[in-house]
Amino acid sequence: MPIENIPEIYLKNTETTPDLFVYDFEMTSDVVKSKVNLSMHMFSFLQVGKKQVHFADTSVIVDKKQSLLLKKGNCLWTELLDKENIYYCKLFFFSEKKLVTFLKKHTDYNNNNKDEISYFTFKNDAYISSYLNSLSTISTTPSDYTKTLLELKFEEILVYLLNIYGNTFELYLKSLVSKEVSTFKNIVESNVYSNLKLEEIAFLCNMSLSTFKRYFINEYHVSPGKWLQDKRLKKAKELLEQGTLKSSDIYLDFGYNNLSNFSIAFKNKFGISPKEISR
Repeated sequence: MPIENIPEIYLKNTETTPDLFVYDFEMTSDVVKSKVNLSMHMFSFLQVGKKQVHFADTSVIVDKKQSLLLKKGNCLWTELLDKENIYYCKLFFFSEKKLVTFLKKHTDYNNNNKDEISYFTFKNDAYISSYLNSLSTISTTPSDYTKTLLELKFEEILVYLLNIYGNTFELYLKSLVSKEVSTFKNIVESNVYSNLKLEEIAFLCNMSLSTFKRYFINEYHVSPGKWLQDKRLKKAKELLEQGTLKSSDIYLDFGYNNLSNFSIAFKNKFGISPKEISR
C-alpha cells in the first residue's frame, strides 16, 4: 500500500506549504488502514462517518459526535462510511510556527514538555458546529484577507478549546511543539559531510522525499540539494588544501559515485579543479 503524504496530496500547484490550510474531505468508499505521513498538525472535524487512527503506541476511534486534533507523524487510519454511504470531514492543518506564536501569546510558553501525546479528542458541541459553518464560508481563493481570516479562525478554535478543556488541552498543545524541528536540523547537519543521499537523509527524518524538501526549504530557505552540495564541496576544499589527501581519497565520502562527477561539481563551484589545489 503506497504512503499518502498529507497535506501534500491536497495541495495543487503550490511550491510551498502554507502555514494554515483547510480542506474538505469527502469519499464514498471505505478506506482501511491507509498509510499516512502527516507533515503538519491537523484538526479532523468529523461530520459524517467514523474514523480510526493507529499510532505507534495507541489508537483512537471517533464518530460524528467527536473530532480529533492529530500530531504530525506517521500513522495508519481507517475511514468508514455511515449508513448513507458517505464520509465527510473538514481538515484544518497548521504549522508548528503558528502554534508556537499562539502559545507565546496565550500561555506561559516553554518548550520543556517531554510528553509524547499523539491525539486529542473533543466533542462536536453547538459551538464547534457554529465554528465549522463560519469556517466553510471563507473563500478558498488565496488572498491577504483569506489568510487573515484563517489566522483568526485558528486562534479562535484554540482559545475555545483552552477555555473548555483547560490545562489538559494546554499541555497537549505544548506537547505538539516537540524537539522535532531541532531533531530535524540535528539529523540534517550531522549528515552534512556523510555520503548519504537526500532520499536516505529524508528516511532518517521519518519523511518522504517530497515532504523533506518542503520542510527543508521552510527551515533553511534554500533547496536541500544545493545546500548539501555547497557544504560538502567547501569541506572537501578544506581537506584538499591541507595537502594530505587527494580528490580520489575523499570523493566517495561526500556522496559522489565517481571522481569525474566530483571534479566537475568542484570546478563549477570554485572555478578550479581539485587537482590544482592538491598540487
